Amino acid sequence: MTFDLLSAFGKGFLFALAALLPILNPAATAPIFLGLTEGASQTTRALLARRIARNMFWLLLGAMLIGSYVLEFFGISLPIVRVGGGLIVAANAWRLLTATQVAVDSRTELAESFTPDMARRQAFYPLTFPVSCGPGSIAAAITVGVSLSDARLSLSLARIGGGVLALLASGVLLYLAFRYAQQLLKPLGEAGTVIFLRMAAFILLCLGVQIVWDGASELLVDLLRDGLTSPHA
Repeated sequence: MTFDLLSAFGKGFLFALAALLPILNPAATAPIFLGLTEGASQTTRALLARRIARNMFWLLLGAMLIGSYVLEFFGISLPIVRVGGGLIVAANAWRLLTATQVAVDSRTELAESFTPDMARRQAFYPLTFPVSCGPGSIAAAITVGVSLSDARLSLSLARIGGGVLALLASGVLLYLAFRYAQQLLKPLGEAGTVIFLRMAAFILLCLGVQIVWDGASELLVDLLRDGLTSPHA
């Protein structure tokens, strides 16, 4: 029995990590984090990295445990979540892509305006949701939560425990990627960092459009299916 529980725990951990970490992709999101926190000090960025990782953990944990019940209660489908979240992702990416290069003279003003209080207010939106943890991650967490459930309560709890540990591991990786993002990009130099940030913003824009397209396609398929099965069709 103990072996079965350990096996279920390990499978839950690996399954959740494999399903969520590629979507979260902290290494790819770190440049976006730098772009959105232009002018912030290292201390403020460290505070933001810690808060974003914590927010991501609680958001995905809630989605994994009760996300499907919440959506069912409000009558919201996953395609709608994808469309709405994808639009937000695309809007933030477009703002990063079209932002003008910050002049050296204005960086001091930006650093003074990006206070820790401002960082706390922005830690959830848009830095946690939808930039670091978007609708794709939430949809994946809901799917993971449904997949980890089992008819036997002990195995179900063991699998969910593994999933929770996977979320903790993802949160640690997200924190490290954001905390040391500037050091990781430092070898590129200032011009290389700007180019890299623009490329990352374009990829984020494409990702937002892809999320919207996936959601809209599912809605269209459901609409066509309902039309074909309608008695008046």
